[in-house]
Amino acid sequence: MVAKQIQMFGGDWTEEKLEMLRKYLAAYTKALKDQPFDLKYIDAFAGTGYRELKIENSSQLLFPELADEEAQNFLKGSAGISLEISPPFDEYIFIEKSPQRYAELLKLKDRYPKLADRIRCENKECNIFIQHLCRKIDWSENRAVLFLDPFGMQVKWETMQAIASTGAIDVWILFPLGVGVNRLLKRDGNIPSGWRTRLDMVFGTTDWYKRFYQELKRQGLFEEVREVKKTGDFQSISDYYMERLQTIFASVVGKPKTFCNSKGNPLFQLHFAVGNPKPAAIKIAMRIAEYILEN
Repeated sequence: MVAKQIQMFGGDWTEEKLEMLRKYLAAYTKALKDQPFDLKYIDAFAGTGYRELKIENSSQLLFPELADEEAQNFLKGSAGISLEISPPFDEYIFIEKSPQRYAELLKLKDRYPKLADRIRCENKECNIFIQHLCRKIDWSENRAVLFLDPFGMQVKWETMQAIASTGAIDVWILFPLGVGVNRLLKRDGNIPSGWRTRLDMVFGTTDWYKRFYQELKRQGLFEEVREVKKTGDFQSISDYYMERLQTIFASVVGKPKTFCNSKGNPLFQLHFAVGNPKPAAIKIAMRIAEYILEN
């Protein structure tokens, strides 16, 4: 439930988010250390790899609230956290589209010399690269954890389908509940075509409109009048996205973690999905993720 899973921004929220990721990665490598797989950690929006990320030209952002210090803090540090996990992963794949942040990301090899030969940095657009990666790798010999923490609504549904199709990737995704989706769902249902396209891209379907809007009819003075009412709230948006994930992944945690700003407004929601369809894999991954999200 959204109302019961809210973690306020400020104070320890940044450390909590990173600690949740760290706990899962640590449990993951320990659980699979004796398995005959190469273990990969994939960070699709790796930034600079540490907590000094800045956004330039924030006035041009579609979601200007992401330039706030609170939101910026939330998007830092995952790559660095992964490199401190023991036992380590066999390969670290850090993806960053910005040339400036990518240049900083490369310095991780110098900061972690013992892992330098395992670190792979890619200056690519995440959707294109991840879809390619999912097709290229022999997943019968590999397993991975993928962390998707976009700045807004960059992750395409086709990318989520490619991830799920591997049957080998556990994914943590930061869903832009308040800063993205809800902001585009206008109360009167008169959504610009560009916004509709973006919502279609995130959900992988146009059915979201029927889910979040209701058409009402009333008798006017001379003729019947039709009105559109928005019925979608934060909870229904969350439920719908989770249902969409359940159509492609082996299992999905039913209680994602919601993060709000200092005013109590939901910004992001952290979802977890299991790629491996084997019952044993589902059981252990879900048990670890549910414990982390609930505590």
